[in-house]
Formats: sequence, structure tokens, C-alpha cells
Amino acid sequence: MYYIQEADKLNWYFKWFNIIQLEGEKIILPIDTNNIDSKKAQKLARKTKKIFEKTRSKKIVISKKVQEQEEYMNRLYPLNLDIVKGKWLFEVLSCQVLDYILEKKEMKKEETKITILVNDLSENMLVNLRQIAKQYKMVNIITNHREKFKKIEKQILEEDGIMITVGNNKRKGLSQSELILNVDFPTELLNSYTIYEDAMIVNLRGNVKIEKKRFNGMMIQDYEIVVENEKEFDYDKKTKYRACEIYESQLNKRQPFQEIMKQINKDKVKVTQLIGMKTKI
Repeated sequence: MYYIQEADKLNWYFKWFNIIQLEGEKIILPIDTNNIDSKKAQKLARKTKKIFEKTRSKKIVISKKVQEQEEYMNRLYPLNLDIVKGKWLFEVLSCQVLDYILEKKEMKKEETKITILVNDLSENMLVNLRQIAKQYKMVNIITNHREKFKKIEKQILEEDGIMITVGNNKRKGLSQSELILNVDFPTELLNSYTIYEDAMIVNLRGNVKIEKKRFNGMMIQDYEIVVENEKEFDYDKKTKYRACEIYESQLNKRQPFQEIMKQINKDKVKVTQLIGMKTKI
């Protein structure tokens, strides 16, 4: 795995000749916090590609400042690299995310109704769904695959004795939902529903926009964490990178979900911030 970051002190020689430094697992670009032009971005992306052509690893974490370099990032995406964005961990931590919201909004689980928007349910999310169903007053699932989720509805009722509802009513399904967990509905699909105007929507897998003028709620697009039991201390990683991306990169995604959660609990991972389109909580 590699980490791509900007230089601490920009050497004019490296900057002029677009020389990329490779220090262990770090790929250091000859840029600072200023935006680079298209020509420089193209050269740096081409040189980055050559580095990865010589290595077996395609997994990378990118610093916050480099992620802001749109010209460079747009040329990096087509290289088929495994860029860690923290979205997988966001889904794993969805129960913690909901706990964080309820604490900030002074809401109680036993009094809260939650709607989950999902068409493709991962094994990790299925475990979280069952946990959510045990804790909240009512859980509604909105999906385009009702037959598949009706089986899950029946399974949860038979094994846990808990009733959830599955539907797809575009006019009523979200019209009274104050808390919505959007697993994988894209912008166009979400906007085809009547949405409660003060709803809080958590988008787990992608950046989704509400295009309705009357919507006054909050769209959570991202998050941040703190890890109390860190495996290592690296000044660059502590300052230049997002903690959620660093931590996700260290987890073994092939492990069973319960083992992943054991590791998360052992490391004392906590959600510290939820980031919306315009605000943070």
C-alpha cells in the first residue's frame, strides 16, 4: 500500500522538473497547497502511473491536500487504483453513525422511526440492519427489489421476533421519515420520492443531492473518526490524511463482520464528526 501526499518543503528543482519522491510507502508529489494546472497534473499522473506499473500494490490513501487537486485526481481515477475513500468503513460504522446523530439531536431510539433506502444489501449491512431493527421503534425499508427484501423481512421476524416493513411507495414512503439511512440510492432515484422537508439523510456510499427547493433538512455525505488505540504513530498520517481513510486501509475487509467489529471495538474507534453539504455536526 502507498500514501500519496504533497511535499512539506517544495524544492524548486523537483517542482520545475516534476520529480516525484518515493520514500518507503510514501509517494511525495512536487506540489504544495496551491492548485496545479492541467499540464502539470497530466505529467504527475503519468509518472504516478509508472510507479504503480512497477509494483504489485494498487491500494493507495491520498492526503487531504492532494485530494483537492482536481486536475490530478481526475487523471488518477482512470488508472484502476484501489483508492481508499472511507466509504466501506462508513457503512460498517452505520450503527455508530446513527448513535452519534441521536446523541446530538437528543433523540431516543425507542421513540425513533428510521427508513433505510437500499437495493443491494451487503453482508455487513445485513448485520447492521438486524441490529438497528432490535433498537429502534420502527424500521422501514424502501427498495426496488421487494421480493428479495420480503425474504429478509420474514427471516428477521422468525429469528429475532422483530417486525420491519418493506415497501416502495414514492409518494408516502419518505414523506414522514425524519431519519433516513441511504445505502445506495443515487440522486435521480432519491429525488423521485416525496421527502420529508426536515429529514436528516445519511448517504453511505456516494454523494447524493436533494433537488427539491422545499428541502430544509441535512444531507450527511461524509464523516470523521478518532482511533484511541492506534497501531502506529506517524506525524504525516496524523496531519495530512483523514483518520477514517487511514484506518479503513488497515482493516482486512475479507474478515467476517464480527471479527471486523471486534477490531474496531478493541481500537476504540469513535465517530467524531458528520459532514453535510453546508454544515457539520
